[in-house]
Amino acid sequence: MKDRILELMKSQHMTQQTFANFLGIAPATLSSIFNGRTRPTLNIVEAVKSKLPGVSTDWLMFGTGPMYQDEKNSSSNENSTGETSPLEPVLDFGLSPATPSVVDGQKNSPKEIVKIIDRPQRKITEIRIFFDDQTWESFLPKK
Repeated sequence: MKDRILELMKSQHMTQQTFANFLGIAPATLSSIFNGRTRPTLNIVEAVKSKLPGVSTDWLMFGTGPMYQDEKNSSSNENSTGETSPLEPVLDFGLSPATPSVVDGQKNSPKEIVKIIDRPQRKITEIRIFFDDQTWESFLPKK
């Protein structure tokens, strides 16, 4: 399955980083799949299907049939419209989801700050400074 994901990425003319961002997954996840450290999960398949709905699930998961579902039904249409027409809308989809993911990342930042604020206040109990002559000084706060 990793070979088919790689083939799909190459057919979209994307780098590993670009393809991961396009799918909305971490680039490290995609790298782990390509290096064989992890196997593709259902989340990866769902991400591919949501961003590239024309990709055949049977081809992606099992390697059977054509890469795109439309290849069986629209082979006569491809001759009249050209083979690049299925790719053009896919590339357009790649540009629009990138903007909401950046906005979503900015929206999540205040939630993380709220979690930090909810932590109990920490207090300094001691500060030690170590010198290069193998000595140190300890400082304790006044209570």
